Amino acid sequence: MFVLSFTFVLVMLSRSAISVGAESSPRPNIILIMSDDMGISDLGCYGSEIDTPVLDGLAANGVRFTQFYNTARCCPTRASLMTGLYPHQAGVGHMMNDRGLDGYQGNISSNCLTIAEVLKTAGYSTYMTGKWHITRHLDPVENFNWPRQRGFDRFYGTIHGAGSLWDPNTLTRDNTYITPLNDTEYQPKGDWFYTDAISDNAVKYIREHEGDNPFFMYVAYTAAHWPMHAHEKDIAKYKGKYDQGYDPIRAARYKKMKKLGLIKDDWGLSEKTADWEKVPNKPWESRNMEVYAAMIDNMDQGIGNIVDELKRQGKFDNTLILFFQDNGGCAEGMGRNKKGGPQRADKPSLKAMGKDQLQVGMIPKQTRDGYPMRQGVGVMAGAADTYIGYGQGWANVSDTPFKLYKHFVHEGGIATPLIAHWPSHIKSKGDWRTTPSHLIDIMATCVDISGATYPERYKGQEIKPMEGKSLLPVFAGKPLQREALYWEHERNCAIRKGKWKLVGRNVLQPQGVPIDKWELYDMEADRSELNNLAVSQPGIVKELHEMYMAYANRANVIPYKKPKK
Repeated sequence: MFVLSFTFVLVMLSRSAISVGAESSPRPNIILIMSDDMGISDLGCYGSEIDTPVLDGLAANGVRFTQFYNTARCCPTRASLMTGLYPHQAGVGHMMNDRGLDGYQGNISSNCLTIAEVLKTAGYSTYMTGKWHITRHLDPVENFNWPRQRGFDRFYGTIHGAGSLWDPNTLTRDNTYITPLNDTEYQPKGDWFYTDAISDNAVKYIREHEGDNPFFMYVAYTAAHWPMHAHEKDIAKYKGKYDQGYDPIRAARYKKMKKLGLIKDDWGLSEKTADWEKVPNKPWESRNMEVYAAMIDNMDQGIGNIVDELKRQGKFDNTLILFFQDNGGCAEGMGRNKKGGPQRADKPSLKAMGKDQLQVGMIPKQTRDGYPMRQGVGVMAGAADTYIGYGQGWANVSDTPFKLYKHFVHEGGIATPLIAHWPSHIKSKGDWRTTPSHLIDIMATCVDISGATYPERYKGQEIKPMEGKSLLPVFAGKPLQREALYWEHERNCAIRKGKWKLVGRNVLQPQGVPIDKWELYDMEADRSELNNLAVSQPGIVKELHEMYMAYANRANVIPYKKPKK
C-alpha cells in the first residue's frame, strides 16, 4: 500500500508542477495566438510602423525568434500547429479538398492528436476562439473534425477559412451554427466585428474558467486576411500614412529591422514586385494598406484585453503566451481584378437578412442589412459591403526583406515572428533567439511544460509520433539539435539543414523532385535568397536532395495525386 501511495504522490506531483532549473512552479496556462496572412515585418517589434504596443510589450518582456517558420498556407499551418506533425502527415497537405491520398485528405487524420486532446489527458481545460479551417466537413451533423470533437471543451469561431469580418459564414458556438444577431452568449455594446468577437470570447473563457487546473487556449484570428475590413476609428489612425507608396515604407522597415538586430546588415533587399508610379488609383491603393494596418492594430487591442483579463485573474505571470502567423503576406488579387462597382448607395437595395438567417458563401452576396457586395478598383475597403485584398505590392512590403509570399516556401512565404512571454519562466527582456524552429515544435513544447504524456495509441488508433522539439531550452538561450526542417506546398519544396536551404518553385512531380530544379542558399550570409549557390555546391545539393526525397516519401508528400489508370 505504501508503494502504491508513494507512486500516486509522484504522479500527482509531476502533474502539478514543472521543473524550472532548480525551482518548481505550478503548471502554466498556455495561450497560442495566431494571426492570418501577415508578413514577418508587420509588427512594430519586428520592423513595422503599425501600432502594436501590446505585442511589442510582450516581446520586450520575453523573447523573439528570428528564424521561426510556418508552412506557407493557412490550412497546412493549422494542421501542423495542432498536431505537431508536418501537414501531409496530419492529412492536410493542401487545402480542404480530398484527393483520396493519406497526405491530402482535407481533414486532420484520425492517426494524429491535437494539442487539446493531449493536454486534456493531463487535466487541462481547453478553449478555442477563431478560425479552425482543418476540416472539409461543414455540415454540423458530420463534424468529426470540428474543435469540440478534437479535444476542445468550448469553441467560438468559424469552421471555414475566409469570410466577412462583419458577418462571417460558418460562425459557430460549440457545435451549432449561429449568427451575430442570434447568439445568446455574446452581444457587444457596439458594432459586432469578428476580430473583437474572437478577443472578447477568449476573455469570456478565461473569466469563466473554474477550478485550480490550468487551461490551454488557442486564439486564431482572421486578421489580417482579406477582405480588408476594419472599424473606421482604427482606419482613421493611418489616414495618409501610405500615400507615398510601397518603396518608402519598405525601405523604412528594412532599416528598422537591421537596427533591431532582426536581420543582418549585409542581407540584401529582395526585388520589389510593384511600381507605385504605375498604380492607376493611388488613393484606393493607399486605403487598402490603411485598412490592413487598422486590422492589425485592432487585433493588438484585443490581445491587450486578453492580457488584462489574465492580470485580473492573477494568471498572467504563469501563462505562456506564444504569438505567431500562419503564412507570409498575401499577394492574391482578391477583389482587385476588375473595375470598381458603384459606390455605396444611400439606402439598401436588397431585403434585409433575418437574425437567424446564416450568411452563406466565402464572399457574401449582401450585407445583413441589405447592401449588395462591391468589389473592384476604386471601391474603398473597410465597410461590410466591400470585399478586397491589399495586393502584391503591399504583400512585398509585409515580407520585407524576403522573397515571395504566401503559397511559396521561399522565406517570404514561411518566415513568421514568434513572441514567447512567460514571466515566471522566461527571464529575458526582449532578447532574440536565432535557432531555426517550426510550428511542429509547439506541440512538443506544450507536452513538455504541461506534464502530459504523448501517447502511442489513442481510442484504439495508432498515433504518429511528434516531429517537433520542445522550445523550452531555446527560451533559456540553449541550442536545439535536429536533423533538418522540411516544406512542401503546391509543388513548392524546401529543406533547411543548418545554414543551408534547398528550395524550388513548382518542382514536385509524382515521383519526386528533379535534382536540377533546386536553388541553394546560405541562410547565414544570404537569408534574402538572392545568391543561388546550387551550381557551385553540387555536393550539398545532392545531400539535401536525398534527405528531402526520403522525407517526402515517409511523410506522405509523395504521391500528391493519384496516378492515371
